[in-house]
Amino acid sequence: MKYRNASDILPDKLLREVQQYIRGEALYIPAENDRRQWGEASGARRYYAERNAEIRREYGLGKGLDDLADAYGLSVDTIRKIVFKS
Repeated sequence: MKYRNASDILPDKLLREVQQYIRGEALYIPAENDRRQWGEASGARRYYAERNAEIRREYGLGKGLDDLADAYGLSVDTIRKIVFKS
């Protein structure tokens, strides 16, 4: 990352405002909120949402927590959290 002098970039009024909070230290200014949420790029978020919806559907059809845990390779506590999540 290349460092740039704030006085070369920022208007004087804004520079003075920033200096009220920090002086003579490096300051990281993140890009606008263009970050993706966890799992959006890889598809993991969608995969788990679909899996959890299927678990809830099967539970609604009468399948037990133990059976669901065995079928999906998850603990009963995890299945319970998925099923009863509001």
